[in-house]
Amino acid sequence: MPEFLTIFADPANWVALATLIVMEVVLGIDNLIFISILTNKLPEHQRERARFIGIGAALLLRLALLGSVFLIVQLTTPVVTLFGQGLSWRDIILIAGGLFLVWKATKEIHHNVDPHPGPDMFRGPATIGFGAAIVQILILDMVFSIDSIITAVGMTKHIAIMMIAVIVTVIVMLVAATPLANFINANPSVVMLALAFLLMIGMTLIAEGFHAEVPKGYVYAAMAFSALVEGLNIVARRARAKASGEQERMPVRRDP
Repeated sequence: MPEFLTIFADPANWVALATLIVMEVVLGIDNLIFISILTNKLPEHQRERARFIGIGAALLLRLALLGSVFLIVQLTTPVVTLFGQGLSWRDIILIAGGLFLVWKATKEIHHNVDPHPGPDMFRGPATIGFGAAIVQILILDMVFSIDSIITAVGMTKHIAIMMIAVIVTVIVMLVAATPLANFINANPSVVMLALAFLLMIGMTLIAEGFHAEVPKGYVYAAMAFSALVEGLNIVARRARAKASGEQERMPVRRDP
């Protein structure tokens, strides 16, 4: 029996695959939110292509990292000491990625709160070019990919299972990217919530880089609760708008 089929003859490996796919999809939400916000700043005819390139690059990058998985595992070896804390290349990448997310989210929040900012550290246009968007997506792809692969290595030793989980995750991201981006674009209040998510994710990456354990369950529970509250707000706003529209269309009754 081929080795590939032998792996899936064990029910435990099916459980590992299902668990890993769920975990990878959840971890991919962070990347997807960033891609959605960033591509929505592009001209409409470039958005879908940018999402496809960004998510496709994430797939290629993760498969390439899986091909050198033993080198990736070695990224957890401390290479420098900072504030009495030994930091590995993985830690440095997480901290750098977290700082980038915090800076990016803060900049976008600033532009949303003040659409006509004066000369300050955020001087520059609120829109970006296609090339700049792709470069920023690739930067975050690398950060999330390394964290994703190291998580996968900790769950299973079979490369085939990791590759299947990565491919399924990226397919889910490709399917969900445009609907998520359109939803964010159609609901301005959701943009601020998504930026707040990115800010929290950035702080979480920085904390993990310095070996501070941040339970992912708490982070995603907070995100889910916030999304639920915002969903209720959206439903309430639509209900009020519908009621107001129906009231305006009602004929005026005149006494004889």
